[in-house]
Amino acid sequence: MGRWWVFYADWQMECCGTPFSVGDEVNWPLLLGDADDVLGGGWSRELSEIAATVEHVHDDGAVIPVLRADDGLSAVVPGGDGDESEGKGRGRGKGKNKSRGGGRQGRADDRDGAGTGSGRRAGRTGLLTVERHGARWPGTTGTVRSIHLVHQDLTVTGPGPHALVPAPASRSLEAVDRCPRWFGRGCAGVVAELDVPGPRT
Repeated sequence: MGRWWVFYADWQMECCGTPFSVGDEVNWPLLLGDADDVLGGGWSRELSEIAATVEHVHDDGAVIPVLRADDGLSAVVPGGDGDESEGKGRGRGKGKNKSRGGGRQGRADDRDGAGTGSGRRAGRTGLLTVERHGARWPGTTGTVRSIHLVHQDLTVTGPGPHALVPAPASRSLEAVDRCPRWFGRGCAGVVAELDVPGPRT
């Protein structure tokens, strides 16, 4: 069994998500991405370290890299930073997310230099996010153990409609029992703690 932190963005839920509560079983397509690209970075305990064997999943003619952990976690990894294959393996620390410092450590990167090709070991660190748009890939089934609303202020960087950027230092989490369907200003989504019991047989 592994326990993982997963960020579910407000726009993903509002567009085509299904609200969930603590104790619900869910199945989500997950992306292990660069934490610096999500709400301006600044994530710590929510980061995931995954060690896995790489394999390929085909979707509409594209080859997508996927990590499949022994505990049942399945996560796509971006192909643009040295890993163009998909994987199978297990989360380090029995699937627990490990906190890492700032800078490059928050990025989803191939620490073990596994590179490309199915069957190679890859170690990746990043932020797990729910991805309901674009490609279709295998989901991860688990039980929601906790839910936290993500409150975050925006900073004005200049004139114009794109002058608002997330202010990571303002981020706070509020424990709730249920994920809302709609989010108001200052609420960027939820972080859910997901128990993955193991692969289904």
